[in-house]
Amino acid sequence: MDSSDEEDNTPYYLERRETLTAELRSHPYDLILYLERAQIYSELGYPDLSAGDAYRALLLHDECATEEFEYHEQATEALQEWCADGPGGTWQLPAVLRSKGGVHQLVSQVERVDLNPDPKLTVAKQQSNGVSNGVANGELDGEGNVMEVRMEKVLKNASLRCYRNLSISLLLCGCLKSSYDFCQRGLTVNPGDEELEQAKEYIQLIAKRRLKVKELDYSQLPDQGLVRREIYPWNDHEPDRYSAETLAFLNKELAKCAPKCEAKVTELPILFHNYNNSDNYGTTPTMSQLGLFAKEDIEPGEEILDEFSLLAANNVLKDALCDACSSALPPLTVDSEVVACPDCDDIMFCNSDCFERAQASYHPAVCEKDIDTVAKDPDPKEKPFALYLLLLGRALAMAVTQETHPLDLTEVKYIWGDFLPSSQNAIPLPPDSEPPPIWTLPFSFSSNIAGPLHLLEKMDIDIFQNLDHYDLWVFNTLYAKFRGTASARVNHRTGHPEVAAVHPLWCLANHDCDPNVQWEWGARMRFWCREKRIDGSKGGVKKGEEILNHYTDVELGVKERREWAKGSLGGFCMCERCKREAGEAIERADGSGQKES
Repeated sequence: MDSSDEEDNTPYYLERRETLTAELRSHPYDLILYLERAQIYSELGYPDLSAGDAYRALLLHDECATEEFEYHEQATEALQEWCADGPGGTWQLPAVLRSKGGVHQLVSQVERVDLNPDPKLTVAKQQSNGVSNGVANGELDGEGNVMEVRMEKVLKNASLRCYRNLSISLLLCGCLKSSYDFCQRGLTVNPGDEELEQAKEYIQLIAKRRLKVKELDYSQLPDQGLVRREIYPWNDHEPDRYSAETLAFLNKELAKCAPKCEAKVTELPILFHNYNNSDNYGTTPTMSQLGLFAKEDIEPGEEILDEFSLLAANNVLKDALCDACSSALPPLTVDSEVVACPDCDDIMFCNSDCFERAQASYHPAVCEKDIDTVAKDPDPKEKPFALYLLLLGRALAMAVTQETHPLDLTEVKYIWGDFLPSSQNAIPLPPDSEPPPIWTLPFSFSSNIAGPLHLLEKMDIDIFQNLDHYDLWVFNTLYAKFRGTASARVNHRTGHPEVAAVHPLWCLANHDCDPNVQWEWGARMRFWCREKRIDGSKGGVKKGEEILNHYTDVELGVKERREWAKGSLGGFCMCERCKREAGEAIERADGSGQKES
């Protein structure tokens, strides 16, 4: 059978996903529905979203099993519906608990987490998941109340399915430590489970190759993976960024903070994922994008933009920073302008303006909620991830306070996150021999799944209700937008990033490693025309020319700049400077090789 014989079931799975999502809106505490949708996400090639649903199902499992938990009554009531007699007075385990397990996916998808699959990885594709039906046609094992027995069986098998799904899905995302942790938790509850044991073998083999060791220290397993970065097929919150309506709105906002600039549609080079492909094009392919252009001549040294944003966060506990704008608080003198929140401990604002903006924008959602300790003072290597999580938390608080969907916030709505069409991210179906796609959105269980849910719980938000606002794909979409646009401020003493913010108008100016502006972020984002360009020539921007921003240190070498771009923008920078310097580096390497030979 060749690849043409492989039926594309994507339309069916997408339709099924929509149906299950609609059912979850009506039955938000139904763990079986979450497991069913997790299975659909696996079939669609979204292991991260599958893990997210499996984790919610596991939380609901615990709610059912523990009477003292907050949603015990709702979760139990939803589960009982699956334990009632069906047509003809018969009952079976829900179909998702009787279907094949997920280990067989690793045969065709293991390349997602390791590009050199080991020949030892030979799990059969049609592996049975080992779940016994247990109760069929009204037959019961043991004695006792029929409903109680059925619920016990469903909960036991649902727990097993959750752990299998989390282990396998997180492994496919490259989150080896979390995958291993859930695998071990599953084996503690279900000793000797064949599918979890096989998943454990995969984790060990892949981890040894990735770390290049013979013996593993499980505490040091990597946990940062990569997932799909795209506009999801069901995402209907993205505006037409090139419409006259959008441009009119953006230019009205720009008139307030950058009166000499206007937003226009431009063409940007497509980003590539390796050096060779990116530098051998006579004409680099392009795509439409928004850009910032000068409406009149701008002189060297002239300020171009002055923008304020409340979509800001810091990861330092008990530091003297304004809660709203993250600027340093002025001295607490007799005539100080510092304002304290009357209802919170240690929450300060640099002046009444910031306090009033916070009250209107986000603070009511977090006031008195003990949320200011989350993700603070993290391990130095985790500080960037903590900042992104805190930015996500601020966006969620803004959405709650403003009673809007997180993706409809003005601060994020018009931001581009370097998205690809879903088809370009899809995992090739067997027996296709194409290599797997290169996914570019950083992902971890703690940052993308557990962390956001913890923040919502701190805000006293029911994480199961209003799924449309708090689904994992919403978090991922926000992260994708933040990754390419958030600016950070480092501690000058430690060199660690401690403050971050998103300025939606500032980031309209596209990145270039030969920028004509430079910027500084204090309480406000400001940029001005450079006195000199990178090559030493005089600065200045003529009317009609594009404003070229820089999102990284342009003093770095081309390799370092492109490595940054791959992590933040999803591909290597394709500006003229990068292409020229990369070409020169290749010529030097070739020349060196010829001399050596």
